[in-house]
Amino acid sequence: MSAKNTERMLFETGVVAIMRAKSSDQLLAAAEAIMKGGVNVIEVTMTTPNALKVIQEATDRFSDDVLFGAGTVLDPETARAAILAGAQFIVTPTLNKKTIKICRRYAVPIIPGAYTPTEILTAWEAGASSVKVFPASSGGPGYIKAIKAPLPQISLTAVGGVNVENTAEFFGAGVDVVGVGGELVNQKLLDQGDLKEITRRAEQFRTEAEKGKVKSGRR
Repeated sequence: MSAKNTERMLFETGVVAIMRAKSSDQLLAAAEAIMKGGVNVIEVTMTTPNALKVIQEATDRFSDDVLFGAGTVLDPETARAAILAGAQFIVTPTLNKKTIKICRRYAVPIIPGAYTPTEILTAWEAGASSVKVFPASSGGPGYIKAIKAPLPQISLTAVGGVNVENTAEFFGAGVDVVGVGGELVNQKLLDQGDLKEITRRAEQFRTEAEKGKVKSGRR
């Protein structure tokens, strides 16, 4: 899938499921459940055991039906390894221009982490597909709205503190994407094998994302 198509799928879905799992079997089962709920973009954190192998297995199994990216990427070397393993997008917790550069070289979308207006603009000018405002819980939707006022051209992704109750509000404030971790998939649900609950939560987040897009005039 081209970078352009990857970005389109990312923005159309609007919700990235951030997943950490003890095993690839758990993650793949959860990915299936999430997809049934309408969320087809999944970030596999590099803190997941054998993360690169998991990404490779996931991309082989789901092909282009689900986007699998690598998260918690701290440097260009890790980004390159993840891309070669099949990662279709890269997410970082911090701003590293060299990491953005390597992703651009491989034509893979990257969502780098930033918080201040200066960091956000720097990330965007360096080639970010969207800028991850992290932790979004610190300023909430109000902070997103404040950032978008002078920087309306920048695509923002809210991560950290996003839940079902505030998802629509974040979209209404101007984000294009939200990243959701434990509120969507957590180890307790994975250990219990409660895939129906994971699907239900995915449906909720997707519904709230669509509500927020309508509120902001993007639907």
